Amino acid sequence: MADEVVLLDFWPSMFGMRVRVALAEKGVKYEYREEDLPNKSPLLLQMNPVHKKIPVLIHNGKPVCESANIVQYIDEAWKDKAPLLPSDPYQRAQARFWVDYIDKNLYEAGRKIWATKGEEQEAAKKKLIEILKLLEGQLGDDTYFGGEIFGFLDVALVTFYCWFFSYETCGNFSIEAECPKLIEWAKRCMQKESVAKSLPDPKKVYEFTLLLKKIFGAE
Repeated sequence: MADEVVLLDFWPSMFGMRVRVALAEKGVKYEYREEDLPNKSPLLLQMNPVHKKIPVLIHNGKPVCESANIVQYIDEAWKDKAPLLPSDPYQRAQARFWVDYIDKNLYEAGRKIWATKGEEQEAAKKKLIEILKLLEGQLGDDTYFGGEIFGFLDVALVTFYCWFFSYETCGNFSIEAECPKLIEWAKRCMQKESVAKSLPDPKKVYEFTLLLKKIFGAE
């Protein structure tokens, strides 16, 4: 009997994109359901009653929530292809640490760049570059964060890349000028079909960002 896989998602979400990339890496066929976040579907509220957020992966009727958790679940549920988490316990713990760091720091710094102005925006730009430089240091001279293998940390971070244009345009700065190796890494990841097909056009994301700025009165 074939697996029934459904993804409840919202197209500009870098967290939802992680799940899309992981499923593409594993070659898993799934049904994509776009959520209207101001009017959340009964299915989303039923499947994620705690946070009421996307993404939610529904595998044979069972929901898995929170993007980093979902990617780890996908890696374990479909073990036969493209391992994402390292087999070594220490390396696995390190990858989880850095994904947790990204989730606690990068999204908020990026959000403040488009949502604020003046000193607050300048502080957010400085914070974003600090975070990215720290991650660039972790990458070192490796092809991917997983060494030669595109892995968990790569999946978790690369989905922010399609938002970089919005951050740079709203904040009037260049990430590439500050973190050239990280941008080289992102472009390398974009050569993978699983990534290229899962991430929307940065210009489309920027149009969505402008809509957000209007909604939040940050124009």
